[in-house]
Amino acid sequence: MALIMKYIDSISRYIDSHGDSRTKDWPMMSSPFPTLAVCLTYVYLVKVVGPRWMENRKPLHLQNTLVMYNAIQVVFSAWLFYECLMGGWWGSYSFRCQPVDYTDSPTSRRMVHACWWYYFSKFTEFMDTIFFVLRKKTSQVTTLHVIHHGCMPMSVWFGVKFTPGGHSTFFGLLNTFVHIVMYTYYMFSAMGPQYQKYLWWKKYLTTLQMVQFILIMVHAFQLLFIDCNYPKAFVWWIGMHAVMFFFLFNEFYKAAYRSRMMKKNGAIAAANGHAKPNGYCKSINAHDDLAMPQTTEATASATPVSKANGSTLTNGHANGTANGYKQLANGNAATMTTAANGSAHKGSNGGLLANGYATKLLDDASHELKQRKTPK
Repeated sequence: MALIMKYIDSISRYIDSHGDSRTKDWPMMSSPFPTLAVCLTYVYLVKVVGPRWMENRKPLHLQNTLVMYNAIQVVFSAWLFYECLMGGWWGSYSFRCQPVDYTDSPTSRRMVHACWWYYFSKFTEFMDTIFFVLRKKTSQVTTLHVIHHGCMPMSVWFGVKFTPGGHSTFFGLLNTFVHIVMYTYYMFSAMGPQYQKYLWWKKYLTTLQMVQFILIMVHAFQLLFIDCNYPKAFVWWIGMHAVMFFFLFNEFYKAAYRSRMMKKNGAIAAANGHAKPNGYCKSINAHDDLAMPQTTEATASATPVSKANGSTLTNGHANGTANGYKQLANGNAATMTTAANGSAHKGSNGGLLANGYATKLLDDASHELKQRKTPK
């Protein structure tokens, strides 16, 4: 325990000596451990405590709350985007190389404040997940979602503590713009189904987020090839975060695309009467699946054979198994065996019977039974 406390004390001394003096006494800025504790608590709440608490409860209907929350996030993100622009990215910052301005100039101070409020916004976004849990939308609480929200406050803390301004704030500029679009979508989505017709651009949201991470990667890693008075450690920190989130979002995008394609192909297959992948055949109408047998002259004559072999023949369709062989005739499943001398009739290919041959076989079986019943 003493070794751990010594290690924590050394980290604190390093942070105090190298951190930005302008943010030293700001809330949550004295040490990274409070932020880390909040992030770990968030993960535990949304993955363990919340689902258990909601397990035997009905999902909460939070429509008005969600509309209000998302509207506030849109306004908050728009304000942060504006402050990032006015703090340097609208004219005075260079997209090629932008060192941190550690002076007390009004523009520099404005960017420092924008950085802290961006850090604070990462905590407010925890409510996204909490609302999912309260509404029992557990499928939305994915690994990607929890990692993304759980990591961001800790990641941004280091930027506010050491480099509140300069090159890496490009990340915040893009991210706040994406959040304006994202929370606008969530707001209209929460308003009800009558607004769905205005949300045709939903499919582009994930693409927009991936483009964001590509731009951040390129913008950050360019400093590895040019001389710029900006800490290389933060170049790697921001760049690798962008790489990680890009691949996570890419996996999510591919999974969602595969899901959409499977649903689309399934709908086409159902419309065309194709077999399902699991091997079960189903016709276009559900009640056509051999569920309602109809007695005809052919089936009446075949009844003794069907009973003798445990198979059923209905209006030219047979349903069941006989000696492990399945027959298919023009898309209709046919399974039958005969009880003549305990042997089974098989087709030349191991049991596939055409309609004409099946009819002839039934006639032969019926004739044979009649001959057995006729006294000699």
